[in-house]
Amino acid sequence: MGLRDRAAIAGVGYTPFSKDSGVSTLTLAIDAILAALDDAGLGVDDVDALATHRVGDSTPPWVVAPALGVPEVHWYLDQFGGGSVSHAVIGQAAMAVAAGVARTVVCYRAINARSEFRMGGTGRGVAPVFDAQYQAPYGHFAPPQQFAMFTRAHMIKYGTTHEQLGAIAVTQRAHAAGNPRALKRDPITMEDYLASRWIAEPLRLLDCCLETDGACAVVVTSAERARDLAAPPVLISGAVWGGGDSLLSGQGGDFTVSEAARIAPRLYAMAGAGPEDVDVAELYDCFTYSVLVQLEDYGFCAKGEGGPYAASGATRLGGPLPVNTHGGFLSEGYVHGINHVAEAVAQLRGTAGDRQVRGAEVALSTAQPGYVLAGTSALILRADR
Repeated sequence: MGLRDRAAIAGVGYTPFSKDSGVSTLTLAIDAILAALDDAGLGVDDVDALATHRVGDSTPPWVVAPALGVPEVHWYLDQFGGGSVSHAVIGQAAMAVAAGVARTVVCYRAINARSEFRMGGTGRGVAPVFDAQYQAPYGHFAPPQQFAMFTRAHMIKYGTTHEQLGAIAVTQRAHAAGNPRALKRDPITMEDYLASRWIAEPLRLLDCCLETDGACAVVVTSAERARDLAAPPVLISGAVWGGGDSLLSGQGGDFTVSEAARIAPRLYAMAGAGPEDVDVAELYDCFTYSVLVQLEDYGFCAKGEGGPYAASGATRLGGPLPVNTHGGFLSEGYVHGINHVAEAVAQLRGTAGDRQVRGAEVALSTAQPGYVLAGTSALILRADR
């Protein structure tokens, strides 16, 4: 029996998003987990498994469990890795539930990414991963430097423009206006985008996600059990992770193709759906370019047409494919992946308020598309109606 629709997301929880939480990552994790359990109508005694991902910037399950008061942990996952593995964490939780080794898994991400551990920051030792030794001698530390190269490659090959990237930033800020959690809710214009300062050419400030303190958690359990809990369940129809190429392996010879193109066929096959069935997409937006390339690599438009597609208004609320309806990492806040999943859940429950996509039944939520780590992950979620 396959994994499709055997597990479900039964609860979601957040902390406030800020630039200075004033608390530890442990406190953030606990607060988000308790909120997710409350949303599901469950208590700490119901939890028997915890899962997270981190890059030395958070707190692991074996610290969270006793602090939370979990009676006994039957299964846990402490995945090393950044945004590329964010959705693999939830996929593995679904596998644990389907296999019967866990009953209630809480997946969380807690991060003081502005006030404490700034990703790509240079005020500390080089990260303990093998590829850092090849970047450090050239001062190539920060994610904007890496994604600037991919963006430039797409511009050179396909004529992608700054205005097409800007359309993504402007659209997502408009979506954030309907999201009370969003750090940035004031509208921006194309002129504002073009006037924002360079971070790493061709990426401007408004191409880059927000450095954020905060946490998000989701509760995964069996579909049958989720139907008896407090909130409408959202079924996990597809959960795929993998890849093979990265920045340092040459990205398969073409920097304009991400690892999302490699996993997309498996994801759609597992879920029994295709891009034409997706009503709303929450695409990992560490930078505007990562949205653009995923529009292509998940099959919503042809290769090289991501820029025109975004500029056409297709990704706006009311368009054929609303994207990052909460404002995304560019405007809501950057919690390294799981807040995209939580927004997809809200859309499929029909509880997204002013940003609700009418009649949403199928959602795609994705991880960083695999440019840095040699892999990526994604979920297809369905409303249980």
